[in-house]
Amino acid sequence: QVQVVESGGGLVQPGGSLRLSCAASGSLFSTNTMGWYRQAPGNQRELVATITSSGNINYADSVRGRFAISRDNAKSTVYLQMNSLKPEDTAVYYCNVRIARPGVSFDFWGQGTQVTVSS
Repeated sequence: QVQVVESGGGLVQPGGSLRLSCAASGSLFSTNTMGWYRQAPGNQRELVATITSSGNINYADSVRGRFAISRDNAKSTVYLQMNSLKPEDTAVYYCNVRIARPGVSFDFWGQGTQVTVSS
């Protein structure tokens, strides 16, 4: 099993910054993808950014250039630096760990952390 715990959400004014952290523990394999997804009220959960254990990064178009994802493999931790925040970034942000094995993948999710961008 894998445990995933997020931290760092909160209330911020438009144009401000926040940094989210996510620590994973348990039966992690050396090769995995960690990432952030978000879900606003009435919307489906959507990808924000992912990073593989080898450092390959993928961003949603809506956050590219404003958000930066990074990870510390030694600590099994992923970070999301969010800059130039907009009201439309308001959502619950979920950390995801995906472990891929031949023919199957396993997804583990955190409990979510609220990010609210409002003046």
